[in-house]
Amino acid sequence: MKTTIQIDKEILKALQELKNHPRQTYNEIISELIKLYKNISIKNQYDEFLHKIQQEKMKELWDNNEDEVWENV
Repeated sequence: MKTTIQIDKEILKALQELKNHPRQTYNEIISELIKLYKNISIKNQYDEFLHKIQQEKMKELWDNNEDEVWENV
């Protein structure tokens, strides 16, 4: 099943510049872009998860009574 979509000429030009070879279809290019977007989204979720864990660990390491005692010596 195929459909027609309307896009701006700038988008069409950008899609044409992304072609790996002259016979590559816009469908193939858009499919590749979707895969890249999904992979980046998954990676960003993983990075956010790691960042959240690291924040908690850093707070645990820096916000402790032992360090405060040494600072006041």
